[in-house]
Amino acid sequence: MKKKLLALATMGAMLPALGMAAEKENSSTVLDEIVVTATKTKETRKNIVNSVVVKDSYDIEETPASSLGEVLANEPGLDWRTYGNYGGAAQAIKIRGMSADATLVAVDGVVMNSPSLGTADVGQIPLNSIERIEVVKGPGSLLYGSGAMGGTVNIITKSPQRDHFSAKISAGYGTEDTYHLAAESGAFILGDLGYYLTLNRKETDGFRDNSDLTHNDATLKLLLDKGEAFQAVLDAGLVDREYGTPGAQPPASITPLLPYYNRDSATLLDRVDEQNSHAALTLKGEGSRWFDWKVKGDLTKLDSSSYSRYYLSGLGEQTDVINKVMGAEANIDLHPFSQVNLLLGTEYRNFDYDYTVYGLNSSGALISGPTQDESHRIFTQGTFAELSVQPIEKVKLVGGYRYETHSLFGHEDVTRFGVVITPWENTALKFNRGQHFKAPTMNDLFWPDANNMSGNLNLKPETGWHTDITWEQGGLLNGKLYTSVSYFDWNVDDKIRWVYNSDTFYYRPYNLDSYQASGWEFNIKLGPFYSVQADFSLTLMDAKEQRSGGVKRPALYTPDTQFKVQLIHLSDFGLCSTLVARFTDSRPGYYASDTDKNASIELDSYWTLDLKLEQRIAEHWKVSIEALNLLDEEYDTYMTRFYPTYTMQPYPGAGRSVFASLSYTW
Repeated sequence: MKKKLLALATMGAMLPALGMAAEKENSSTVLDEIVVTATKTKETRKNIVNSVVVKDSYDIEETPASSLGEVLANEPGLDWRTYGNYGGAAQAIKIRGMSADATLVAVDGVVMNSPSLGTADVGQIPLNSIERIEVVKGPGSLLYGSGAMGGTVNIITKSPQRDHFSAKISAGYGTEDTYHLAAESGAFILGDLGYYLTLNRKETDGFRDNSDLTHNDATLKLLLDKGEAFQAVLDAGLVDREYGTPGAQPPASITPLLPYYNRDSATLLDRVDEQNSHAALTLKGEGSRWFDWKVKGDLTKLDSSSYSRYYLSGLGEQTDVINKVMGAEANIDLHPFSQVNLLLGTEYRNFDYDYTVYGLNSSGALISGPTQDESHRIFTQGTFAELSVQPIEKVKLVGGYRYETHSLFGHEDVTRFGVVITPWENTALKFNRGQHFKAPTMNDLFWPDANNMSGNLNLKPETGWHTDITWEQGGLLNGKLYTSVSYFDWNVDDKIRWVYNSDTFYYRPYNLDSYQASGWEFNIKLGPFYSVQADFSLTLMDAKEQRSGGVKRPALYTPDTQFKVQLIHLSDFGLCSTLVARFTDSRPGYYASDTDKNASIELDSYWTLDLKLEQRIAEHWKVSIEALNLLDEEYDTYMTRFYPTYTMQPYPGAGRSVFASLSYTW
């Protein structure tokens, strides 16, 4: 309680000194901003049937955050989760209570979700490469296929600007011996040919033993810009990282068994090495006044090597998993009349999955030759059409259909329809309903038959319906107040779950469960008033899971309430102060059996408070200080079993961290 009161007092302390500052440009009128992810075409926000969250480069730069997930955490309907507070912990975005593999994450339209796991690690996407984030909530399978059940997060990277050379370098250091070096540059160099390049290197010791991280990444965009008539864009990215995996936090009473585990970390020897890359070539243009076209080809490679040791024998395994994804897509946007728009598209994706296991002896050295070596391939092909009609000025109708073919289990039919009513210039009322689906992951299908575990080729896709109703209002208080309210309802049938079969003595995935949720999302953007802007977000949700035994109960790890308030103040001497408070409600952490209605372990609710101060100290220089989890709140994110004691133990969230950086901008 003292920490909560201190958080509110700290926010209040920002307010008395506001009157002396100069006002910033208004950014609360958002209904006319352009969004591309929702429709794969340029469309104003108020004419899109989906509820959306948009973050531009200013939002990203001023938010106290070290990752994309922290930028989006506790926005309306969004839940950011990590598996504990170690440097390389996977970071995932959940939308409206669905699992993380129901959120499709793309960078410039290239899907980042791992075919093995189904999820996308948003912690690997460099913040300094991002120009804009567009989160489209609701059924996204019509346009994006499998995995977009809860919605889509599309990262739009920075592009060069004509007649302008931009460059920035920065260096920073913080707690846990963390440092970060970054550089970026963009310009047009040969007539219509431009580039944008970003580079990053960061290292940290992490908060716990074996939680260190060494991370390098680079992105490059080459742009040939002939105006609306023709554009060619080559996007490429590379991530190279190596980190320890400390696992859950063992019981306080445990006796350490070195070098395998101690009271801080469940694994002291386990490591992961990853090299991930992607490249995409996009050609697009305006064929005439009544149609636009776009074609894209992309290639993604995800290469992960995991090193695990077992405490009883000292033996272990090195598991290498390589996913290669090749994709091709073509779209044509027909708009022969101002009241009619028809989007037609087709896409093909090929997945190659290589799984190799090498044994390790008691000293941790490789045993010659793989103990398992498997390769598999699947492909999908989807064709879609979406028609938008505006029969009268203030009403827009949308309907669409997708036919998706999968090489293993046949096809899926997806439909969606919606309506947007704009009775006044700054008011929009939206209704959106559509089907969604998610194909089984490569691990679900092809996990090798070993150690009483195996995949299941008889799985079906997860399917369901998603409905939302949204009201958006801008233009109030002379354009300084924007509000939105959304109601949503969804269900998922044939949910895939890995279970132990007592008849076969195997741990395998099956289509056993069903999930459903309904809830409300509220957002208020206020300001600037006396150089202060405020952003309030609230999500109320009732998410249920129904196990194969017929018991319906609160869904694991899903909070009923999430809240966020962000205050930004810009002084007349160039100091920008941002304070963010987030609240996450308690969550079921563990059910002892499928028939339990009440959780055996509840993860407690918690608050976090983040602060960023950024001061321009010369024409080109800026210094900033970030303090994340300023009050050092203790909280847990997930649970897993600690096998020496066979008890469920938590992944602890990150403690307080402070990071200072200095940047120079040309």
